[in-house]
Amino acid sequence: MSIPDPQSLTYHIRGSPDVVSQHFEADAIPPCAVKTLSELQHNGTSQAAAGPSALAEKEVDGRSAWSSDFEYVDAPSPSSTHAATPVAIAEIDDKGRPWWKGVVAYQVWPMSFKDSNGDGIGDLQGIISKLDYLKDLGIDMIWMSPTYKSPLDDWGYDISDYEDMHEQFGSLKDIELLVTEVHSRGMRIILDLVITHTSDQHAWFKESAKSRDNPKADWYMWADKRPGNKINGQLVEEPSNWRAAFGGSAWTYVPTRDQYYIHLFLESQPDLNWHNEEMREAVYQSAIKFWIDRGVDGFRLDTANRFCKDPAYPDVEVSVPGKWQPGSQHYMNGPEMHKWLKGVRSKMDRDSGGKDLMIVGELPLTSYEEVLKYVHPSEKELSMVFDFDMVKLGNNDNPDEYAKHEVSNFMDKDESYTLPKFKDALMKVQSLITDVGAWGTVFMENHDQPRSIARYATPEHKYWRQAGKLLALLQTTLSGTEFIFQGQEIGMLNMPENWGVSEFRDPDAKIYVDDYCANFRDTDPNARENAIRGVFKVGRDNSRTPVQWSSEPNAGFTGSNPTWMKVNDNFSWLNVEAQKADPDSIWHFWKARIAMRKKYRELFMFGTTAEYDRENENTFTYTKMAEDGQTALVILNFSNEELPLNTPQRHLLGHTYKMIACNVAEPKEKLQAWEGRVYIVREGLKTKEGAAGNIGHVQDQKVVSDAFARAERLHPCYDSFE
Repeated sequence: MSIPDPQSLTYHIRGSPDVVSQHFEADAIPPCAVKTLSELQHNGTSQAAAGPSALAEKEVDGRSAWSSDFEYVDAPSPSSTHAATPVAIAEIDDKGRPWWKGVVAYQVWPMSFKDSNGDGIGDLQGIISKLDYLKDLGIDMIWMSPTYKSPLDDWGYDISDYEDMHEQFGSLKDIELLVTEVHSRGMRIILDLVITHTSDQHAWFKESAKSRDNPKADWYMWADKRPGNKINGQLVEEPSNWRAAFGGSAWTYVPTRDQYYIHLFLESQPDLNWHNEEMREAVYQSAIKFWIDRGVDGFRLDTANRFCKDPAYPDVEVSVPGKWQPGSQHYMNGPEMHKWLKGVRSKMDRDSGGKDLMIVGELPLTSYEEVLKYVHPSEKELSMVFDFDMVKLGNNDNPDEYAKHEVSNFMDKDESYTLPKFKDALMKVQSLITDVGAWGTVFMENHDQPRSIARYATPEHKYWRQAGKLLALLQTTLSGTEFIFQGQEIGMLNMPENWGVSEFRDPDAKIYVDDYCANFRDTDPNARENAIRGVFKVGRDNSRTPVQWSSEPNAGFTGSNPTWMKVNDNFSWLNVEAQKADPDSIWHFWKARIAMRKKYRELFMFGTTAEYDRENENTFTYTKMAEDGQTALVILNFSNEELPLNTPQRHLLGHTYKMIACNVAEPKEKLQAWEGRVYIVREGLKTKEGAAGNIGHVQDQKVVSDAFARAERLHPCYDSFE
């Protein structure tokens, strides 16, 4: 019997047999099998030197493959990224589910993705140049942040014309070409839909601001001033004492009308009046139908729960330092929200041309019960939501956007952010899917959040690789539509803390530092330093540094110098090119995990999630179960410590199982720091709760220590317990 070349197996070796490529599923060989095959080749024998039985040759699809304790199949060709004639994503899958439930999405923030013309700013042609890269990674859908015409006060979220492009990004022809090129690769694309507010440079607002009786006078929200009005001894002549999300008053005065307009964000972002039916129709035609007609597949709805404000504009009680107070109870999830969204959804369905257009909504500060009103299938509003419970962890329950930079990260070990609370946030979304048939998203990064490794894992460099892979394991095994943010696939990190304030580009960060100093300089002698530290910790600029494509100048993002925003100093070693050349990189791990998610889609995309160790401060253990009873067990170590491998007894003991993913090269008897493992239980399994089980906290905490008594039976390369 001849010994096969390990390169011919799905679990193949790149380089030394001691280097494990992608830890089991899709393109790596388990450590014990690496050793066994190496010894077989060296000794010329068919007897496994380090296994319980000899390797046996078998046929897979008519070709020779090897089998020991793991199941091997031939690997796909690494040279092909997509078929010559890609197959478009079907509108529904074989179980009647809409296409948007089964995709892996990737958010592109164009300013920092890829520059094609050397001006230091990312653009549409730059995105087109990287579509094959995204396809190779396994991406099915792109969410593109705004490239509309805009003054760029808030980097595109202040739109002055919904029907045109900002010239720095390109032209209408460029975005039409982008849509065509995306579709030619069998992918989908959705655009950011920013319709809570516009720019103050939009023609609609310019007309509205001229007088109180022009045709667009009521397209924005205007109110009279209150001369001499005081709250707690402070003069507040504005219509209310509401605070804007970025600080300061939510009101700005316009002399031509002798009125104030409301803006929940920047002064240059006036809020639209959704109570006005004529305005609602204009927004639909300009911001939505215009792009449906150009072939986009849906939208991400920015600040999806802030359309409806209380027109009485009541003052709110003083709860934080300063004159301006958080008032979300008067402008979030208002009573008219659902009627308006149903109207938008109905028109989209009417104009879709038979396509199932998706809408994913951004829903901060929204309870489980309220979320259901947006996403339950019977409501016909949003396809899914970005729930913000996870990204708000460590915020010490600060209301609204107040003090959002005063946040504890996971490794700060603050009681406002513990692993059990992290689990609760994730399980909230899982329960939406399992309990009521709604749909959710799985994400850890976006353009408004810091990089995930420091936020949800550890900033220590020695754990960077394992932590990045651990979060990939978590994200690719939870149910819902998965969203990856640009650079997340290589483990990009936050801005270096030795950068100066001059490197900040986010207006929110600059306003926050000034606001914090004004409110706390009398009580905090280090107010400025503390405010700046908060920005480096969780500020939006952390995720907006240019994507690091290579070790070339400017990280291969552009040929120009300077770039619109400084490139992270670590680009010389942390970049796409280096990681694609390193089989043990975070990039390769992400690619393999995406492939795993698609291979086991019924488990990881659609399966029931049940957690087993809610109170454990160091590990996160949960199972996924498909409708047919196939089960996966996921064990994640969120600590710097080596920990016992504690597993729920009934899901392993007595059942055949295999490890399909692990983020360390040599798994041991105990979980190593920041180690994660995924096991597949091959046979259908009935839990006490039934075939699919029930979401929630399962109380069976007993470990299978008796089954693990013999060290060799713990080794993940062995197929089952005896």
